[in-house]
Amino acid sequence: MKSEAVQCDNGRTATWINRMDAHRKNIAGIWAMLAAVAFFALMDTAMKLLSAHYPPMQVAAMRGMASLPLVCLYVLWRGKLPTLLKVRWPLHLMRGVLGIAMLSLFAYALKRLPLAETYSIFFIAPLLITAMSVPLLKEKVEPARWWAIAIGLIGVLVVLRPSAAGFFTLGGFAVLGSAACYAISAITVRLLSRTDSSESMVFWLMAMLSLGAGLLAMPDWVPLRLLDWPVIAGMAFTGFLGQVAVTEAFRQGEASAIAPFEYTALAWAIGLDWWLWQTLPDRYTLIGAAIIVASGIYLVRRERVHVEAEHP
Repeated sequence: MKSEAVQCDNGRTATWINRMDAHRKNIAGIWAMLAAVAFFALMDTAMKLLSAHYPPMQVAAMRGMASLPLVCLYVLWRGKLPTLLKVRWPLHLMRGVLGIAMLSLFAYALKRLPLAETYSIFFIAPLLITAMSVPLLKEKVEPARWWAIAIGLIGVLVVLRPSAAGFFTLGGFAVLGSAACYAISAITVRLLSRTDSSESMVFWLMAMLSLGAGLLAMPDWVPLRLLDWPVIAGMAFTGFLGQVAVTEAFRQGEASAIAPFEYTALAWAIGLDWWLWQTLPDRYTLIGAAIIVASGIYLVRRERVHVEAEHP
C-alpha cells in the first residue's frame, strides 16, 4: 500500500512538472509570437511606404531580393545547404507563384487602404485555411467550425462595407485575393513539411519570389531612390527576424495557445496608421475585425479541444 501511494505521488509530481514545463514553453512561445507580429507589422509598414512610389510587383520583388541574402546566411548557419535540392519541385513552384501573387496583391492593397483595414480583411486567411483543408487535405470539419467560418466571412463583408466612397473597393478585393493565396500556400506548406526541410521552403520561396517578381516587374521597373534604401533594409531585416521569431514561437509552445496572439497585429496597425498617416479605422472596420478575430480564436480553441479529446 505504501509503495502504491509513493508511486501515485510520483505520478502526480511528474504530471505537475510536465504541466509547468508546458506552461513555461507556452509563455516563451507567446513572447516570441508577440515579437514576430511586431516585426511583421514593421515590415508591412515598410512595404506600404514603398508602394507609394513603386509598382506592386516591384515591391514584391524588392521584398524577396532584400531578404534573400539573410536567408542564405541562415541556411548556411543551420548547416542545411545539402537539403536545398532534395525537394518536391512542383509544389515549390506552385508556392512560388502563390507567393508572388500574394505579395503583389498585398502591396497593391497597402497602397490603397489603411494598414488596419488591410489587416482586418487579411485575418480571413486562417478561416480559409480551415475551409480549404477539406478538399485539399481531406480533413473533416464539423458543423460548428463551418458556422465559425461563415461568421468570419460576415465579418469580412462588414469591413468591406462602404463608408462614403462607394461599394466594394479594388483594394479590399486585392486583400481577399492575397489572403486566398496565403491560405493555399499554407496548405502547400503542410504537404511539403512531410518531406522537405523548413530551410528549403523559406529559401526557395524567397528565391522564386526574387526571380519571378523581378522578371515580371522589369518592364515597369522604377529606379530606386537613394532615400528609400534604409526602408528597403528595414523591410529585409524585420521580415527575416519576424520569420525567425514565428518559427521559434511555434517550436516552443502549443499552436492553440500561441496563434490567437497573431491578432495583436491589429493594434500595431492602428498605432502605425495613426503615427505615420494620421488615420484611424472606422466603426465598420473595428466591428468586422472583432467578428473575424472572434471566429478565428474560436477555431483555434476548438482545434485544441479536439486534440485533447483524441489524446487524453
